[in-house]
Order: sequence, then C-alpha cells, then structure tokens
Amino acid sequence: MEKVRQPTHAGSWYTDNPTKLSSDLEEWLSATGLTKSPDVRGVIAPHAGYSYSGRAAAYAFANIDPTNISRIFLLGPSHHFYTPKCALSTATVYKTPIGNLPVDVEMIKEIRAMGKFGMMDLRVDEAEHSMEVHLPYLAKVFEGHNVKVVPILVGAVSAENEAMYGELLAKYVDDPKNFFSVSSDFCHWGSRFNYMHYDNTHGAIHKSIEALDKKGMDIIETGDPDAFKKYLLEFENTICGRHPISIFLHMLKHSSSKIKINFLRYEQSSQCQTMRDSSVSYASAAAKLET
Repeated sequence: MEKVRQPTHAGSWYTDNPTKLSSDLEEWLSATGLTKSPDVRGVIAPHAGYSYSGRAAAYAFANIDPTNISRIFLLGPSHHFYTPKCALSTATVYKTPIGNLPVDVEMIKEIRAMGKFGMMDLRVDEAEHSMEVHLPYLAKVFEGHNVKVVPILVGAVSAENEAMYGELLAKYVDDPKNFFSVSSDFCHWGSRFNYMHYDNTHGAIHKSIEALDKKGMDIIETGDPDAFKKYLLEFENTICGRHPISIFLHMLKHSSSKIKINFLRYEQSSQCQTMRDSSVSYASAAAKLET
C-alpha cells in the first residue's frame, strides 16, 4: 500500500508553486556555471529555507550527472526526534511540488535486516526538514530519470556507531548506480544558538566564523573521520549534520572506490559584526571519484 510523505515544508521553507520552484531551481543551477560529471557520486549540501541557502545548495547539485544513477541515499540529521541510532523511512513515496520520488522499499528492507537501524514513523519523517529540503533539487536534477530514494535519518550517534554505520553502508559506495546526498548546515553562531566562539586574530566576527568553518571543511576534504571528530571536540562548531558527514567519511574510508570531497561554495546568512548578531553558514561540496 502506498504511504506518502507529504512535502510539509513547502509553502514556508521553499515555494509550493511548482512553476516558480522549477524556474528558481533551474536559474540557481545554471548560475553556478558548473559542468555535470558522471564521477560525482555524492554531495554535501545545506538544508535551510531556499531564500537563505537555495543558491549555495545549487553548487552541490549542479555537479550531478543523472544518467547512470538509479538510487539516492539521503543522510540527514534529526532536529526534533531523539534517537541514538540511524532510522529508516516507512514511507513508500516522497512527494515534492515538482514530482514524486519513490522510496526503494527493497533496499530499506535489506538495510533493516542488518539489525542496527531503527524505523521512523511518518509523523517524525514529515516533521524533519533536513532531507526534505534536498528533495526538490534531486527531483529537478533527476527529472525524466528512474531513480529511487533511501532516506536515512541520522540521530545523536556516538563516534563508535558513526564508524559502525559507515562500515555497514560502505559497500553501497562501490556501486556506481548509487548516489549520496548528505544534509548539513555549518556554523550556527550567536546567543540564540548558544555558540559564540570568536578568535579576534581573524578580524571581524564573520571572518572568525569563516576561518572556523573553513578549517572544518579542509579536514572533511582530507576524508579523515577521526580528524573531523577531533576538530569538533576542540571547537564544538555547531555543524548540525556532523553525524551524517562523519558516517559518510567512514563510508568513503571503508569503500574500495577512491572518492574525494571538494567544497565548491561557502556562504553565511548574514555577516556578524557584534556579539548581538547571529548567522548560519552554508557549505556545498561534491564527492568525486578519482580516476
């Protein structure tokens, strides 16, 4: 029986007008000037409302050549629902205003059989925005292609379990028909986020935030999940998708394909000048097969 996950954030986080949504996405994708590559096997992209991070996200999604891909693994952090595990979707289709993405129910069964994954009910699934915000971009890029999604909600996973999940999922990286869409914003800075790290050697606050984020991005590019963990422990940077990113790093480390992550865009929602200000950072990356 069909079980539809509705696009609950359409009309607020992004437009629910299909024509406008479609033209916005096309405009942002073409504005990047990037070339599609069949070697791009994954992305890291932000998940804020499109007025904030839509343009930045395009720098991830514009790299995708949809020709050979038939399955997209979605890895998104859990903002509202506490679980120490990764949880799989119970939906059979993810709806977007510009086309539906069927869930790969067989793959969900296969992963569930590993015995390490929980399940999230539709209510939890629809409350979470981290994966939904990637869906219109994926629906646009994969328009006219038969593709299924494998949504994995990543909970408050321990370092040991990040490694465990990464090892379990690594084999899927080696299948060139699989693609990975990893959802994360970067630094959430300001008193409302309870995070105000400031190194004044960089000058203005927004420059300090940028230096902090870039340090994390450089470490992610090395592909070393342990170095990333060390960075997070040292600076406590409020990267909300740190668990999905860590699992992805472990997946790449344990796969037999040589895949390198490169960041292509960095933006901030606003430029913090005083301690009363706040901002969220957005970074977009492509994970590319090294040939």
